[in-house]
Amino acid sequence: MIKKLKPITVFEHQGLWTHQGEERLTPKQLMTLQRFYGEKGNPYYSLVHKGVKFNSHVGVIQLGKQVIEILPKADRYSNASEWRTILIGMLQAVGAFNIHAPSSATLNIKSNFILDLYFELFAAEVEYLFNKGLIKNYRRDQGNCLALKGSIKFAKHIQKNVIHQERFYVEHTAYDRKHLIHQILLKTLKLLQRVNTNPVLSSRIGSLLLHFPEMEDIKVSVSTFKKLAYSRKSEGYKNAISISKLLLLNYHPDVSNGQNEVLALMFDMNLLWEKFIFVCLRKRLKENMTITAQTKRNFWKPESGQISTIIPDIIINKGRKDAIVIDTKWKNIGNSNPNSDDLRQLYVYHEYYDALKVALVYPGKGSIRKGTYYNTQENEEAIKECSVITILPNTNIQEWQNEISHKFLREWIGKYPNDDIENKNQ
Repeated sequence: MIKKLKPITVFEHQGLWTHQGEERLTPKQLMTLQRFYGEKGNPYYSLVHKGVKFNSHVGVIQLGKQVIEILPKADRYSNASEWRTILIGMLQAVGAFNIHAPSSATLNIKSNFILDLYFELFAAEVEYLFNKGLIKNYRRDQGNCLALKGSIKFAKHIQKNVIHQERFYVEHTAYDRKHLIHQILLKTLKLLQRVNTNPVLSSRIGSLLLHFPEMEDIKVSVSTFKKLAYSRKSEGYKNAISISKLLLLNYHPDVSNGQNEVLALMFDMNLLWEKFIFVCLRKRLKENMTITAQTKRNFWKPESGQISTIIPDIIINKGRKDAIVIDTKWKNIGNSNPNSDDLRQLYVYHEYYDALKVALVYPGKGSIRKGTYYNTQENEEAIKECSVITILPNTNIQEWQNEISHKFLREWIGKYPNDDIENKNQ
């Protein structure tokens, strides 16, 4: 029976220590986090006296069997359960939880921790592939055979078959289920068997391992996934492989006894917020409107060295007279004015893209504050509009997305009738 430790839950920008706080690290857990931080550091947290302080990344870090959950928070009042629901909903909306298995409708998405959810999604995907039937692929294989097939490898043949002259060491083409895609999936299942702390999932993982074809273990790196080429037959494996990639590349094993192994699934909250706003607007724009994200343009060229670029988060109607530039920031500014640097940045976007209007978008109470830049020649207000839009988080993600589209397309831009976006692409 798997012993399930109670997860430690904290919020972004909070800390964990060994000597203070309601939730505490053990000295061994702190040492593991310090080792994982290493000399080069990582973007997830910084080291402080007898503890760590988390940054703007959210998600989960598992140390051995102990799970540390880091949640976003843009107000003082919502609880951990609500923010967990919001985070998982945002990840779903941007495509982090793509799944097409028949059992996907039964996934308890809203109440699961992120790590358990990814494990369950992977198990569901592999079960789906089993039900369809594992595909066969061609692969190159080397080894001793009793019959001569393929091409003989003379150096290895002489080395291995001086006594056993009835054998041939050959390289040949095999057509079976023991190919790279299945090797990756098997390695992921074995990882799940090692790190899973959810008793409900353990039997499903064990059953999948029992029925999976036996294959040799492989070392997995980024280059391993670059080797994969999908065909019409293997197209259905993409979701499972994407989860495998996420888990395997973020797993840091402990070569001694497994107590110091680390699995980190962390997401940059600023980037997630940007993608979430982009997806909400893209689904509900009118057909004659366009939207692009992270559009890079050259901005300054030095006599020597690299060219500086600008990259606005979101542009609506790029290259048109009614172009709109949106920049997202994951921080709650309350009733305060935006940071001066942020306002200057939006001024540059306004000029550079000859935009109709620009906006800074924050999580917050849900409001639109319109403003204009001063005329640089006469120190008078100009018509260059820069708004501050705050979006109130909502645990009902579908309702939240509708509220966002309403706020942008009706209240802020203000020229689209209700039926233009009502229930569009839902």
